[in-house]
Amino acid sequence: MQSGRLDSVPPRNGDWGPAYIIQGPTSDIGLLTLRPGDAMTNHIHHFCDESFIVIDGDVTLWVECQDTYHLTPGDVYRCKPDEMHYFINESDTTLHMVFIKSPASPGDTINLPWTPGQPTPSIPPAPTGAN
Repeated sequence: MQSGRLDSVPPRNGDWGPAYIIQGPTSDIGLLTLRPGDAMTNHIHHFCDESFIVIDGDVTLWVECQDTYHLTPGDVYRCKPDEMHYFINESDTTLHMVFIKSPASPGDTINLPWTPGQPTPSIPPAPTGAN
């Protein structure tokens, strides 16, 4: 049994970014906080999917650098392995969103810097023999 609280760990960047609440062995669970104007770097995971549950605020999710979704409180979305995803808070309120990565795959986040209007980055192949 593992337990945690959404307010138990500060975000990675002080007052914004991801904060891992529970890690491994079968999943990682955390809270993403984005202030107005903040963005979470475009990235993929080769070996896990990632689900998102909006607690408060709203955010734009870009998938594969082309499809956009406006997420609001209560929305639940999931990205498959190798599906690029990028979040930007274009609102005037702070976003709090739970994320769940399953299975737990430490080191499986591959940042592919991108912002709307730029060419879609190439996805590097998964390392052989990994996970």
